[in-house]
Amino acid sequence: MSITLEQAEQAIKAAQQKSRELGVKMNIAIVDAGANLTAFSRMDDAWLGSIDIAIRKARTARFFDMPTGNLGQASQPGGSLYNIEHSNGGLITFPGGLPLKDGSGKIVGAIGVSGDTVENDHTVAQAGLDALQSA
Repeated sequence: MSITLEQAEQAIKAAQQKSRELGVKMNIAIVDAGANLTAFSRMDDAWLGSIDIAIRKARTARFFDMPTGNLGQASQPGGSLYNIEHSNGGLITFPGGLPLKDGSGKIVGAIGVSGDTVENDHTVAQAGLDALQSA
């Protein structure tokens, strides 16, 4: 089972709301269980360069079923996954990508957010994830 378009739009709406609360402009991507883009939103005046980053964060989170920030920790020099960001056509290994799970804990997709600090990117992605888990 993959995330539905309705669920993806719900996550994007929650992420946009958190972005507005923080006063930032974000690009928000949702991929399905196969890492295919399901929904995308670029808030007015969000950075153009962050479009690709948001999509890659979502895909990276789904490819490895973990938050992108966790993958980034393991990919530091001397780490067990050093240089992994060069695989799969290019990964993003800093915060802002999170796997999305259904009620049984099965991963159904991922969210990726980019457009501000990695801390804010992660906070906005978490808002999207939380919206799905509370539904």
